[in-house]
Amino acid sequence: MKLTARPSRLRGAAAMPGSKSHTIRAVAIAALADGTSRIHRPLDSLDAQSAVRAYRALGATIDASDPACWTVEGIAGKPRVPDDVIDVGNSGTLLRIAIGSAALLPAGAGEVTFTGDHQIQRRPVGPLLEALEDLGARGTSLRGNGCVPAVIRGRIRGGSTAIDATNSQYLSALLLNCPLADGESEVRVTKLGERPYVEMTLDWLDRQDIRYVNHDFRRFVIPGGQAYRPLDRAVPADWSSATFFLVAGAICDAAVTLTGLDINDTQGDRAVVEYLRAMGARVETAADTVTIRRGNLKGIEIDMNATPDALPALAVAACFAEGTTRLVNVEEARRKETDRIQVMAAELGKLGGRLEELPDGLVIHGQPLHGGEVEGHDDHRIVMALSLAGLAGAGDVTIHSAEAVAVTFPTFVDLMAALGADMATA
Repeated sequence: MKLTARPSRLRGAAAMPGSKSHTIRAVAIAALADGTSRIHRPLDSLDAQSAVRAYRALGATIDASDPACWTVEGIAGKPRVPDDVIDVGNSGTLLRIAIGSAALLPAGAGEVTFTGDHQIQRRPVGPLLEALEDLGARGTSLRGNGCVPAVIRGRIRGGSTAIDATNSQYLSALLLNCPLADGESEVRVTKLGERPYVEMTLDWLDRQDIRYVNHDFRRFVIPGGQAYRPLDRAVPADWSSATFFLVAGAICDAAVTLTGLDINDTQGDRAVVEYLRAMGARVETAADTVTIRRGNLKGIEIDMNATPDALPALAVAACFAEGTTRLVNVEEARRKETDRIQVMAAELGKLGGRLEELPDGLVIHGQPLHGGEVEGHDDHRIVMALSLAGLAGAGDVTIHSAEAVAVTFPTFVDLMAALGADMATA
């Protein structure tokens, strides 16, 4: 599918969808709980549906027929051996968390095999498999490359492990599943990235009264033998999705209000508000709304270690800023669905952008963009970011492989169109 975005004037309000990261954590906890849970306002996207299928395969009963409220009958921390391979689609978050849940199977009960699409099969899980081995389970990458397909056998007993959590999903997987292990687990963190996502996970644990000791995010001690309770919670709106609307408001002829957002939520991408304000966008925040208008943007340096998913959209914003913008300390962006540093430099270059790659980021020299055809690389955030270049630039921008948007934001085009965006798919 192709998506074409044309220069547009944006006005009005848009309600942001539920958070992907919160939705997947809600499904995992509800599935592992003992009893009936209700998840209100979940994000109904391809990634979230993959989470539903994965935890069904592990034994939970999940009714996702009502988009306003999913009902989950949990397995009380006792997963079963699936009838088939678990395919997580394009979801790296789900992959890591569900691998941890599979390591709660009783020893000798059988094995669980995980796979995913072509992008997932290039994304590493080796550090997580090694940590699970330290804690008593067994994890094997079938191709010996530290990626899926991978097989999980055995059960987390407890013990001590160390992990490089530059990808925070490894640590979140351990934090979510180790409370259900037989004994106490100690997790030493040798390096931490994307800290807000770990804080999100800890917030879920706190709401469940799960016991753990956090030694300044360098070491966690997690008693085993705990249990999850059924939950009844609404999923917070998604700051990662809001990022694209915030950037559109900052670079287009726009006055846009986004509703349903909690400025105090644990999601790291809420920092995009401050990034854009520092660049010169006019931003107003209230209890659950953010209003943004175009300003005279100036280039700045942004440490994006906590917000790697915002890099594609911020790279576009920087093209419309006067001077030079540096997006730094975000090497993890190279290990997402694509190498987003390399991809954004290449694709914005096709539209007249001047970008330089750093090992851990981008240098963007602001200058006007023109229209053209670009490749979305089957990456939802790349597609949405490049569409912003069309809305604010000097010509039509057509993005290939635009169907990838459905991974996390299937209503993106419709919501943008409701604000006045001239967008069309073909």
